[in-house]
Amino acid sequence: MDVDPRHYDHIAINDGDVQNIVLSYLVHNCYKETAESFTASTGLKQQTDCVVGMEKRKRIYDFAVEGNALKAIELTEEVAHGLLEKNEGLHFDLLSLHFVELVCSRKCTEALEFAQVKLAPFGKLHKYVEKLEDSMALLAYEEPEKSPMFHLLSMDYRQRVAENLNREILAHANLPSYTAMERLIKQATVVRQSLSQELGKDGPSPFSLRDFLKS
Repeated sequence: MDVDPRHYDHIAINDGDVQNIVLSYLVHNCYKETAESFTASTGLKQQTDCVVGMEKRKRIYDFAVEGNALKAIELTEEVAHGLLEKNEGLHFDLLSLHFVELVCSRKCTEALEFAQVKLAPFGKLHKYVEKLEDSMALLAYEEPEKSPMFHLLSMDYRQRVAENLNREILAHANLPSYTAMERLIKQATVVRQSLSQELGKDGPSPFSLRDFLKS
């Protein structure tokens, strides 16, 4: 029998569910050693291919974050053949990371040649024109980090691209592209919105996401 969502705050969470949520987070984010220690201490089983996959995904993620996008692309092709060919947007973002790295290294001639060969073909598609223009505009500044497009040089931007790549690799391997906690939060948010609509905007909130996450 389904439980009334208004009573979710009073439901005890199974320890096994909590452990699976934690393990999902560790595997998703490639914390291999921590995941191994966690499974050993809890008795949870972990598939061998997940461990191997973590090592490869971690290397790819690190290369992307460090700005070595070409190596990230190369390893991605080994791990998930054809992934970037099917996901042009992600491929463009990775190539842009390499272009930005060349610009920041003051290798402007090499950056321009790379853009003409690898990035220019994307300009045929309208949805990439603005991104391409932003990237190319960096060449006009002696100090790209002070340009209006400085966000393209940030660690946050590289991390977003790396995380998107990580999700796509997981999905390519038919694994969840989001952690169990992220999926749980999304579901909880949907439940709260549904209940708010049911009970009216002015009524008391029947479900607290903050309290749910603290429980």
